[in-house]
Amino acid sequence: MGRGRVELKRIENKINRQVTFAKRRNGLLKKAYELSVLCDVEVALIIFSNRGKLYEFSSTSNMVKTLERYQKCSYATPEMNNVARDIEQSSYNEYLKLKGRYDTLQCHQRHLLGEELGPLNIKELEHLEHQLDSSLKQIRSTKTQFMLDQLSDIQAKEKMWVEANMALERKLDEIYREHQLQQVWTVGEQSNSQYGQQHHAQSQGFFQPLDCNPNLQIGYDPETANQMAAAAATAHDQNVNGLLPGWML
Repeated sequence: MGRGRVELKRIENKINRQVTFAKRRNGLLKKAYELSVLCDVEVALIIFSNRGKLYEFSSTSNMVKTLERYQKCSYATPEMNNVARDIEQSSYNEYLKLKGRYDTLQCHQRHLLGEELGPLNIKELEHLEHQLDSSLKQIRSTKTQFMLDQLSDIQAKEKMWVEANMALERKLDEIYREHQLQQVWTVGEQSNSQYGQQHHAQSQGFFQPLDCNPNLQIGYDPETANQMAAAAATAHDQNVNGLLPGWML
């Protein structure tokens, strides 16, 4: 059974329309490729979907060249052709100008490096020497300024480090003084404690009771007291025996 003829009108169903677009697009791109290969022709195909997405095919490596060729062949007039030739000639002249300037700069660079100086005359060599002197002065000036900037940065860092070092020294001095003061207080407390203990011991030793006779009186002598007691006993005995002392006769 043969295929029926498809009525050419817009497909109202959105899904069916998208499916049909994908199938027909792939078939069209395939046919364009086959045409370019089988017939050895230059083919360019551009497709925009209803969402604005671009699909393209080009049998050459550059689509833009194919489009430019198509534009020249389809819309070009003699006046436009003349304008195009003028633009092309102007572009070529600009290219030659830039190329000549590039070659000149390359040659001047080789001269500055001391190469290919043979064709130069005295005036050109003096001019080149003057340029080198000016460049050397500028390089030295830039180098000196760079060294001065570095020196300034180093001095600023040195000042900052000196200030930091002084701050650390002051802090260490404070810590050292606090430590010394703490040691002095500790030694003083220890000395006071030792002195108190010694003074207490001396006081205890000084005020200890002495071993003495409780009958001890001021001016009392045991031998004298014994003699006086013996004399009194003798006198009593004589008095008892009827004897009177000599001083009573």
